[in-house]
This record gives sequence, C-alpha cells and structure tokens, in this order.
Amino acid sequence: MAPQRFTFGPFMLDAGSSALIEHGLPVAIGSKPLALLQALVEARGQVVPKAALMDAAWPNTNVEESNLTVQIAALRRRLRVSPDGEEWIATFPRVGYRFAGSLTIQEPEAPIVEAGPALEADPSIAVLPFANMSLDPEQAHFADGLVDDLITDLSKVPGLLVIASHSSFAFKARSADSQSIAKELGVRYVIEGSVRRVAGQVRIGVHLTETTMNRCLWAERFDGDLADVFRLQDQVVRKVVAALANVLPLERVLDDAPSTPRRTTIIEAYDFLVRGRVLVMHSPAGNNLARTLLAKAIDLDPNLAEAHAWLAISHYGAAINYGEDFKANQALGLAYAQNAMSLDMSDLGHRALGYARLCEGKLEEAESAFQTALRINPNHADTLANMAGLRVLQGQPHDAIELAEHALRLNPYPPGWYYWDLGFAYYAAGHYTEAVRVLRKEEVGGYRQSASLRRAWRSSVSSPKLTRKPVGSLR
Repeated sequence: MAPQRFTFGPFMLDAGSSALIEHGLPVAIGSKPLALLQALVEARGQVVPKAALMDAAWPNTNVEESNLTVQIAALRRRLRVSPDGEEWIATFPRVGYRFAGSLTIQEPEAPIVEAGPALEADPSIAVLPFANMSLDPEQAHFADGLVDDLITDLSKVPGLLVIASHSSFAFKARSADSQSIAKELGVRYVIEGSVRRVAGQVRIGVHLTETTMNRCLWAERFDGDLADVFRLQDQVVRKVVAALANVLPLERVLDDAPSTPRRTTIIEAYDFLVRGRVLVMHSPAGNNLARTLLAKAIDLDPNLAEAHAWLAISHYGAAINYGEDFKANQALGLAYAQNAMSLDMSDLGHRALGYARLCEGKLEEAESAFQTALRINPNHADTLANMAGLRVLQGQPHDAIELAEHALRLNPYPPGWYYWDLGFAYYAAGHYTEAVRVLRKEEVGGYRQSASLRRAWRSSVSSPKLTRKPVGSLR
C-alpha cells in the first residue's frame, strides 16, 4: 500500500513525504514533533504509550522522558486548538498520548494495471527502499535518494525492465517479504539494502534475490568516504548487472557504466535535490516546497543539471495542472529546461524540454525530445506517460493508450497525473466507459481543480485531431 495522507482541520500530513501542510502551504516544523504527530495519527485514535512515541522520535537512542514532554508541548503550540476549541492531542497521565481530533484518512487504491508474472525473456527487477542504519532519522532522505538514483541507472541497462521509484517506495512502510512484493509488482528479481552515513563515511550493503526460488544471487558491502558515494553507487550498478548477466540473456554493459546525469560533489546540494525531486507534481503545496528545496540545491551547485530539469517540470506542471499563471511559469520553466540541457544532455533534461514543448503546443519539438529521452532510458515511466499525452494531441489515441499502460506496468503505483493522461487517451479513443472508470480514481482528485485550464490548452493545440473518428486498436 502506498503511504497515506491524514487530514484534520486545516492540516494535511503526508506520510510518504513526511510533510505537514496547512491551508495548502508547507509548515515549518522540526523532525521530532513531526515524527510524534505521525505516530499519533497513525494510531487512529488509540492511546500511544510514551515508550512507543520516544522510539518514533528518537530511534535507537536513550533519552529522558522530559524530552517527550517538551516536544509534545511544541507540537501542541504549532497545531493550536481544533476548530471546535479542543486540543488535538489528549494526555493520559503516566501512560501516553492520543490524537483526539477528527481525522480523515486517504487510502490509496490499487493500480489500474495489475502486474503480470515476469518472463524469462524479459528480465524484470525492483529496487526496494534501503534501510536507514544511521542514528539520525533525517538521513532516510539520503538513503532514499541513493535508491532513486540506483533505479535510474539500472533502468538504462538494455533488456532489463525496472520498476519506477514511485512504486518501489510505495512499499516503504509495509511489512512484507520480498517474494510477496515481487509477485505484486510482477518482477522476478529484487534488490534490497541498507545505508549508514556517519561522520563523513558511508556504508552501503546490497543483496540481489531471485524471488521465485528465494535465492540470493549476490551480496556485497561497500565502504568509503561520503565524497565517493557516487563512485560506490556506480560499483553497485556494475555488480548487479554482472550478477544478472550470469543467469540471464542480459546484455553486459560492464566496460562502460550506464549513462548518468552529472552528479554534484557537494553532499548538501544532493540532500536538497533528493528532498525536492520527490515532491514535484504530487500536490500543489508539495510542488511549491519542491521549488524551494531545488533552488537551494542550485544555490549550492549552480551546475546541478538535474535540479534545473526538475524545476522546469515543476513550473510547467504548476501552470497546466494547478492553475498558476501560465506566462510566468512558462518563462521560468523554459529557462530551467534550457539550463539543464546546456549543463548535461541527460534523459531527464530531454524529458524536461519535451514536457516544456508539449505544454506550449510545440508537438514536433516535444516528440524529438521525448524520443531522445527514451533512447537513453527506455524504462522511464514518466516520459512514457508524457508521450501518451502527446500521442492524443497528435490524433493517435490508441498509441497513447498503449504508452500509458506500459508506463503503468513500470510504475503500477503512480502519481495521479498518470491516470489523468490514461483517461484522456481512453476518451479520445471513444472508450468512454474506460475513461470514466480511470478518471474516477481518487489519485486524480488533485488534478481536477484546473480541468478547465487543461481543456482550453488541449483544445487550442489539438481540437481538429480530437474530433477524428477513432480507428481500430493497434493492440
């Protein structure tokens, strides 16, 4: 199950991104109060013992109980009282605390496309979230960032189907074994691991499992300076590919590492990057917070192409999906996309430029950029989903459906805009029942608010083609 969202009063707690939102804007709150709040709301009205709360905020650390009292008081001050004048958090003396407010819990639905069994001729793999072995829970972002980059690198290996990071991280809070997860995602191989970052040193432990027989194919530990973390990551990719190539008809790419974007040598910039990129286009408030974090990454490393690319996507997406001023966001978004391309012509840079041209209605330029991005990284689910939207505007809705469904195979637990584009393709193809089913998905809700803007945009660039009579399916 994907991470949940908890709504109470003017607040929304996103358990996936560990972000607290108030009236659509991110709340400045420390990691300890945020961890306590998450533990309380996840208990769904049950009393949480003091010991459990202290474990949530100070894992593997012995602290005085007075620290819990101080942090609960700080949390209460930040939340203030509920709309009916009551405290959000109730105290049970000598026992613990309970979240006492009215709480709405948003549960994610199952994916539209159910993953099927992996085929021998189509080796498939998922990289699951790595365990954060550091004493500081804040380092979980660093571990997640390394997994995200590892997925990106592996997805460029010819002949290998790689599940997108958004769906891998849907299992972060779940207590399920790798065999069950592999079956749910429709993959045969799973990578698991751990990251420990302490005092300028990093240790990465990784093991590769063939899940049908529950066989460990390879396991290794990598130690080094924090400044060498990306070199260690490249070593992990090479070793994984070598292990898979020993048992599968997989093309070896060991002499040259997969093409990767230019990576910063400034770890602080990398920290801001990994925190920001996961928030892009997941909600209006998250998208705004993403810009702040990505801008900080660029302040520290102006040549960080990936941050420029994500900012471009963020600005155009805000204009198309969230109703923000189009001209202002277009100017900023295009500048960031061009910066990304001038710094590093990676698949993400091409995708950002293609998305910019798609939003502007420049379909031929969007086509060229997306095709280049997919040549570099054929497993990039976001690019495939963007291509689906492009195909509809080009009057090829059946091709669009195939692209969107392939994107959902790679990313079966996607952000809501995947379902919007799939529903748009079904509608354009005349499959109205399917369109209604998809567009009623709860995940699409955050994208409905500016539907009139999207309709006007798509009509302006494609209305003649959308009126064509649907032709027979290509499938």
